[in-house]
Amino acid sequence: MSTDTQKYTRNSPYESKMLVNQVLTDRDSEKETRHIELALEEGMAYTPGDAVGIQPTNRDSEVEAVLKALNFKGDEKVLDFFKKEDTLDNALRTKLHIGKLTRGSVNSYAKIAPESVPGLDFLKSLAGQDNKSRAEEYVWGREFLDLITEHPGGITDPQQLFTVLQRLTPRMYSIASSQAKHPDAVHTTVRVVRYHTHNRDRQGLCSGHLGERADEGAIMPIFLHANANFRLPEDTETPVIMVGPGTGVAPFRSFLQHRQAHGHQGNNWLFFGEQREASDFLYKQEFQGMLKDGTLTRLDTAFSRDQTKKIYVQDRMRENQKELWSWLERGAYFYVCGDASRMAKDVEQTLLDTIADGKDCSPEHAQEYLNDLKKQKRYQLDVY
Repeated sequence: MSTDTQKYTRNSPYESKMLVNQVLTDRDSEKETRHIELALEEGMAYTPGDAVGIQPTNRDSEVEAVLKALNFKGDEKVLDFFKKEDTLDNALRTKLHIGKLTRGSVNSYAKIAPESVPGLDFLKSLAGQDNKSRAEEYVWGREFLDLITEHPGGITDPQQLFTVLQRLTPRMYSIASSQAKHPDAVHTTVRVVRYHTHNRDRQGLCSGHLGERADEGAIMPIFLHANANFRLPEDTETPVIMVGPGTGVAPFRSFLQHRQAHGHQGNNWLFFGEQREASDFLYKQEFQGMLKDGTLTRLDTAFSRDQTKKIYVQDRMRENQKELWSWLERGAYFYVCGDASRMAKDVEQTLLDTIADGKDCSPEHAQEYLNDLKKQKRYQLDVY
């Protein structure tokens, strides 16, 4: 990555212009997934596998609701996390994390709250490691606004918010483009998170911002973040296998664009999964074009809701075990991007089964083979 890139960091981001913000999913989709393109300044450089950090702001309606619940006007002076003076309104908009409630915020609130706060004993009872699961249960689906509405009167001075709340931090998204094709821009793929809990409509902090308040032409503070643990093989003839359901496909679009632009000869096999082909096949035309021109050697898709029995990427891997094994034996690199909690584990188990069948060996020996792949950096994960 270019040294110029370090000019812009999470604490000193680049004020980027939104070039493209379009919905990739169809109207009938249960999800809203967006393709985002942001302008770069000359000298800003990234490598396929890197991430872009995007600094969101809190919604005006949320800021107003918090001010109202706290009985503040917003023009009160406060010192931010770097001891710089600011107004409370701006701090709530751009510096304080008023979204998802954390256990730390509940504990801090309970510590500084006057005894007159309703339900204070309950909040105090959530402190400590022993009560972690009860505290997790309380904060789930709640935001700071819920805490100060359900247990009002805990904040008596605006400055206390910097003790109770965490910093509003940027969100990291896998880069979905190659600079060899898009020298002056960075692309990413974002699913807009919306949900309803505790009688209130909610949205993801950054995805909601990108989904509703970042039209083309808008300015977004961004920075580039290197990810040395997610890289294409140095040998351009090495085959690669990529497993990226949903927005997990983003870095593989970057990989493929890069290999296509540079004429790399290595074979490329992509596994992509989503709910329905008609409404959720992200970058369909681009990937089918790459299949036609030979950039993609194989494209296997799994659309879970298009038939009675749900089919996932790991099912497609299972169907192609022999071929997968022969690619691994030819030195292929294996990449997984997406959901860590379930998908990545299922994919890893299927990979272990593939190795055990291919080698005709015990699960323990398959695990050793996989550990060797990790040591050789031939098995790389970008999961969240």
